[in-house]
Amino acid sequence: MTARTADTPDWQQIDTVLFDLDGTLLDLSFDNHLWREIVPAAYAAARSVTPEEARTQLQSRLRDRAGTLDWYCMDYWTRELDLDVTALHRTHALRILWLPGARETLLGLKALGKRLVLITNSHPRTLQVKDESVGVRHYFDAVYSSHEFGAAKEDARFWSRVRSVEPFDPKRTLFVDDNAAVLKAARAAGIRFIYAMCHPDSSRPPREHPDFPGVHSVAELL
Repeated sequence: MTARTADTPDWQQIDTVLFDLDGTLLDLSFDNHLWREIVPAAYAAARSVTPEEARTQLQSRLRDRAGTLDWYCMDYWTRELDLDVTALHRTHALRILWLPGARETLLGLKALGKRLVLITNSHPRTLQVKDESVGVRHYFDAVYSSHEFGAAKEDARFWSRVRSVEPFDPKRTLFVDDNAAVLKAARAAGIRFIYAMCHPDSSRPPREHPDFPGVHSVAELL
């Protein structure tokens, strides 16, 4: 099955737009390269194992924590791997790039008077590195990391907790993300307008999201 064709939303019915960060606004190629190449290489050098062995060990650990806050936590991985993972992000920060049309879409929605809110699973330090590189916060009325709420976006608790500080109306809210589990959690939380990002990583083929209307760029929403 392929992603459902996305119709342009009726913006008169939407007050708040919730955006994911990595794979929705920023190119996921940075994160994939970091975790599949850079971190395993650093781990291999520190443990005197081959990069292939390091990659296999790391991917196994990542799978074990998938969907939890630990998966996204720089403190957790710095401790577990005995590596300064945040420093590795900074060293390779030149690879942090906007996806095509992302900034222009944010500016266009701001011109329409929409409240723009960033909700990300990125750890605050990771978010800081990315903000320093491309100025993410500048475009938003509010920015929230799931680490502030003690639950990842895949978790129903995140959605109730974020609404305690950002009281949006789910029926007048649009949300965009590239993670199927997060999209399903948003739907369960009552978000009315939900769109899946089908091409989060410019270096890889597009993904399919059969359960949600899909876009290859957030620019398709305008």
